[in-house]
Amino acid sequence: MSYSVYDLKQFYSRRAGRLVRRLLSSHIRELWPDVKGLDIMGYGYAVPYLRSFQEESANAYAVMTASNGVHFWPEDQGRKGLVCLSTEAELPFATESLDRILVVHGLEHAEMPEALIHEFWRVLKSNGRLLMVVPNRLGLWSRVDWTPFGHGTPYSYKQIIRHLHENRFSTERKEKALFMPPFRSFLVLRTAYTIESFGRFIFPGLAGVHLIEASKQIYAGIPKGKAEKVRGQRILIVDPLPT
Repeated sequence: MSYSVYDLKQFYSRRAGRLVRRLLSSHIRELWPDVKGLDIMGYGYAVPYLRSFQEESANAYAVMTASNGVHFWPEDQGRKGLVCLSTEAELPFATESLDRILVVHGLEHAEMPEALIHEFWRVLKSNGRLLMVVPNRLGLWSRVDWTPFGHGTPYSYKQIIRHLHENRFSTERKEKALFMPPFRSFLVLRTAYTIESFGRFIFPGLAGVHLIEASKQIYAGIPKGKAEKVRGQRILIVDPLPT
């Protein structure tokens, strides 16, 4: 059974979803405190987390997946933003046109994760940053289907890193979040901030999601020059800079 954007929208309109949004937003803003004048794309279903960036950023784009569908965003016509539907292998952005890419409810639903991450590399600027929020395969949130984190394919930390490194991304920072159990009880939700504060120290392996920030690997070009033989070996003699 597919999990549509309207299921996601309904989840984030409930009490548990609003709490999840606040908890994850605090981690995201801690990693990205200053986005003034930047172009940001949210891929998957990142609209609950793009709201805090709308006023500061130059543009905030929401790209939703063809498999899950799309709905209008933002609802306020006077605010900056744009939403579109896209396939994994063809993002509707020019090469090196984005400063930040936020992926939420995206990688776990990708049928071709390698092609998707390759597209992230293409559209991201050389000094840009990619932040992926991915369900932890060992966490409790990936085991319950009343939340969006229980749909799709959860990942371990090493699996995500392998996908990133194979597509020329370097890991910058990592975080874990959603240590509270996935219960809808009001009493459990009231203790969410307390559990979140000490959960990373007591049971870090049971976090609900991974947050991994990555940057592009830019390889240095070969300098101009000519090859000469020195003691039987060919070496590159670099041309001097003009004065």
